[in-house]
Amino acid sequence: MPRPTSDVQADVQAFEAHAAEAELDELRARLAAARLPEAETVRGAGAGPARWEQGVPLADLVDVVNHWRTAYDWRPFEDRLNRIGQFRTTIDGLGIHFLHRRSPRADATPLILTHGWPDSVARFVDIVEELADPKDPEEPAFHVVVPSLPGFGYSDRPASTGWGTEKIAAAWVELMGRLGYDRFLAHGGDWGGNITTVLGGRFPEHVLGIHTTFAEGPPGLSTDGLTEVERQWAEDTRDFWQRRAAYAKQQASRPQTIGYSLVDSPVGLLAWILDKFAEWSDTEDSPFETIPMDRVLDDVTLYWLTRTGASAARIYYESHNSLDPELRVDVPAAITGYPHDVEKCPRPWAQERYRRIVRWRTAESGGHFAAMEVPEYFVEDLREGLAAVLAARP
Repeated sequence: MPRPTSDVQADVQAFEAHAAEAELDELRARLAAARLPEAETVRGAGAGPARWEQGVPLADLVDVVNHWRTAYDWRPFEDRLNRIGQFRTTIDGLGIHFLHRRSPRADATPLILTHGWPDSVARFVDIVEELADPKDPEEPAFHVVVPSLPGFGYSDRPASTGWGTEKIAAAWVELMGRLGYDRFLAHGGDWGGNITTVLGGRFPEHVLGIHTTFAEGPPGLSTDGLTEVERQWAEDTRDFWQRRAAYAKQQASRPQTIGYSLVDSPVGLLAWILDKFAEWSDTEDSPFETIPMDRVLDDVTLYWLTRTGASAARIYYESHNSLDPELRVDVPAAITGYPHDVEKCPRPWAQERYRRIVRWRTAESGGHFAAMEVPEYFVEDLREGLAAVLAARP
């Protein structure tokens, strides 16, 4: 619960985002001068995933680039971040940016939300207010903290190695303590799910419990005893890592090389990120069926303006396949799987790591970016999961 201290401590500084108009003009000029390749050779494919078999289709990319150049406005997202409340603090020599929305409710519980790649704090901006100040007074309320991972967004870019998920989790404990939150709940997906797992496993004296959409069982577990559905999950995950994870291997082994393209070319950055929004979302033909184009562009523009394409990629170099196989989470855990996520962990495997699963759910729809794809369901599920976690505590 919060300590009776001021909202912003002396070592936490208020921060406002404001891109120079010249930077936005330069972005538009680069988009206008972009050199594009010829179209993919699967153009005969009709609507559906096959159309994306070789990556982002040229026609789709041209549409998004034209919208980005002529119609998209960065300022509303920038203003949104400023209204939520932005801050920075320095931890272990690195500046960490975060959103912080304190609830007006006296019964609110501190909650840290951690994003992944290729998203950012943009993953959570549409749900912060509802979590902090729900319209229904019967719903639980939270003091919401949303940090930018090191090397992402307005956090500093590390100048040396070492900022892997273990160090990030420790930094989050320090961050929450500086805000007066000695004990708190944690949620995350993708890398945020990994970090949330580390938080629950390493810092049970500070973490009341966790909710994650990205459970990771220990390696090497047998499929014996799994249901048919769970076996399919395991097979799908294996297929993903064998055939569709070239991006992760590139960023884990040579992030600097791909980083030149991501920082120098807005079209290259857009294609690299849009490909994942398309493949990992629960849609038939385009990520924009569920996620507004401008929200995806908010995310991509944040990467562009902060020049963090390379530094964000390095989280794979630092932490790919690095979760301690012996790590166990003994605090209460709520786990939700979304049907189109790229990794779905069978419950028997999850139980080998998360020892107190108090709520297990499989959503009917949604994918990797559930907070953006199905925000209303996501908020409801997160509330119910965290309520179960809190109810399980002695």
